[in-house]
Amino acid sequence: INHIVHNGGLYKRPFNEAFEETPMLVAVLTYVGYGVLTLFGYLRDFMRQWKIEKCQNATEREEQKDFVPLYQDFENFYNRNLYMRIRDSWNRPICSVPGAKVDMMERVSHDYNWTFTYTGRVIKDIINMGSYNYLGFAQKAGACQEAAAKVLSQYGAGVCSTRQEMGNLDKHEELEKLVARFLGVESAMAYGMGFATNSMNIPALVGKGCLILSDELNHASLVLGARLSGATIRIFKHNNMQSLEKLLKDAIVHGQPRTRRPWKKILILVEGIYSMEGSIVRLPEVIALKKKYKSYLYLDEAHSIGALGPSGRGVVDYFGLNPEDVDVMMGTFTKSFGAAGGYIGGKKELIDYLRTYSHSAAYATSMSPPVVEQIITSVKCIMGEDGTTVGRARVQQLAENTRYFRRRLKEMGFIIYGNEDSPVVPLMLYMPAKIGAFGREMLKRNIGVVVVGFPATPIIESRARFCLSAAHTKEMLDTALKEINEVGDLLQLKYSRRRLVPLLDRPFDETTYEETED
Repeated sequence: INHIVHNGGLYKRPFNEAFEETPMLVAVLTYVGYGVLTLFGYLRDFMRQWKIEKCQNATEREEQKDFVPLYQDFENFYNRNLYMRIRDSWNRPICSVPGAKVDMMERVSHDYNWTFTYTGRVIKDIINMGSYNYLGFAQKAGACQEAAAKVLSQYGAGVCSTRQEMGNLDKHEELEKLVARFLGVESAMAYGMGFATNSMNIPALVGKGCLILSDELNHASLVLGARLSGATIRIFKHNNMQSLEKLLKDAIVHGQPRTRRPWKKILILVEGIYSMEGSIVRLPEVIALKKKYKSYLYLDEAHSIGALGPSGRGVVDYFGLNPEDVDVMMGTFTKSFGAAGGYIGGKKELIDYLRTYSHSAAYATSMSPPVVEQIITSVKCIMGEDGTTVGRARVQQLAENTRYFRRRLKEMGFIIYGNEDSPVVPLMLYMPAKIGAFGREMLKRNIGVVVVGFPATPIIESRARFCLSAAHTKEMLDTALKEINEVGDLLQLKYSRRRLVPLLDRPFDETTYEETED
C-alpha cells in the first residue's frame, strides 16, 4: 500500500492496511460448498413436504394455503437449511461479567440445533475474544462499579420519562459536558441506545432533496437512518477516495435527477473502525474531499472511540486532526466504556437543533443513572481526571495487544484483514463448513470467539472476528494464539501466500514479508 507516499502531506503517521486476495481455489471450493448445501437443502425440503422428514420450521396453517406464503422465501430457506446446522455457534448464554474471561452455560441439542436444553453445568474461565470490551471497563469491581452502585442507591435504576419532560437529571447534564470536553467539541448530547443514535438522528439532519454518500460497508444503523431520512443515497467503494470524489463531482455537476437543481445538503457517512473488516477510515483524505467540495461529514466512532489514538479520543486523535473538521461526531458507550447508549458531538447549534428535532431526544426514555455514572467514571479515568494514569495505561495496553496479536496471526499464515492498529481482527475462514467447526473447536479449548458468515459478510468471505482488550494479559493472548494455531492446522485455515517472517530482533512495530511474486 503506497498511499503514504501519495498523501504524505495528509498523514502524520504510518497507515498500513491489508486485504489479501482470496485464493482462487479457496473461492471455488467455497462456492461448491454452498452449492452442495443448497442442493441438500432442496432435497430436505422435498422430504419435509412429503412427510419423510419431520418439519420443525414455521409453516402456514392449512386454511392459509391459498394466501401469499409467509415463510417460504429464500431467507427462510437459508435459515432452516444452512444457518440451522451451525446455530450452536451463536447466542451462547454467558453468566458472568463479559471481561477478559467469562463463564458460559453449557447447552446441548438433540434435534440438530432446532432446540437447546441446558445441562446445568457452567463452563468456567473461557478466554473472551469476542466482546467489545476494548479498555477492560466491563468489570464487577473497581472505581466504575463502586460509583455506579452508589448512584443506583441514590437515583434508582430507571428514569421513567424522556429528557424533554421529567427525565433530565443533573447526571445527564454532567455527562454531556464531560463528553464534549473529551471530544474537543462545543457541545454533545447523549442517547440511551447506540443503534438509535444513528437511525433516529440522520433523518433529523437530512431529508428529501439531500444527498447521502455512504461507504458500502457502513453499519446497519447508518443504512437504516439513511433510508428513513428520505434522502437520495449513493454508495462509494469501501475506503476508496477515488470513488468518493467521483460521486462528489457528479453530484455537484449534475445536481438532482430530472430538475438538475443543486442538492440542499451533501452528507458523507463513514465509520472510524469498520467492525467486520477491521479497517480504519482514511479520515485525512475524507476531510480534504469534504472541504474541497463543501459537503458535510458524519463520523460514526462506535468502535474507535476509546480504542484509538494516544489519548483514546478515537480516530480524530489517531490521525492528529482537528475535531472541528468533523461536522457530526457520533459514537457509542457500549464498547470502550463498558456501558450502554450513544452520543453526538459537534457545534452548539447542531446539538441544540437535535435536542428539539431528534426522535431519540423527544420520544425515548432517558439513560439509566447507574449507566450514566459508569460512563462518567470511565471517561474521567481515560482523561486522567481521577488522579491516576490507569486510563492512559489501558489505551497503551490495547495498542500493544493489538499489534502483537495481529503480527503473530500473520506469522502463522492466516489471512488477516484490516489495519495493523485496529483492535478488531478478522481471520478469514471462507468455507461454510469451517464457520461452525472453528467456533466449536475453539470452545472445546476454552476460547470464546465470534464467527460470522453470510448475510453479514459476502458469501465467500466468512470469518472469525477477534476483539482485543486491554484486560487481556500476554499469557491469555499466547494461550489463545496457541489454540488458534492448532485449530488452524486442524481445519487447514492457513491460506496466506504472504506469510510474515518472524524475526526476534525486529522492532515491535515493523513488518517484514517474504519475497513472493504476488
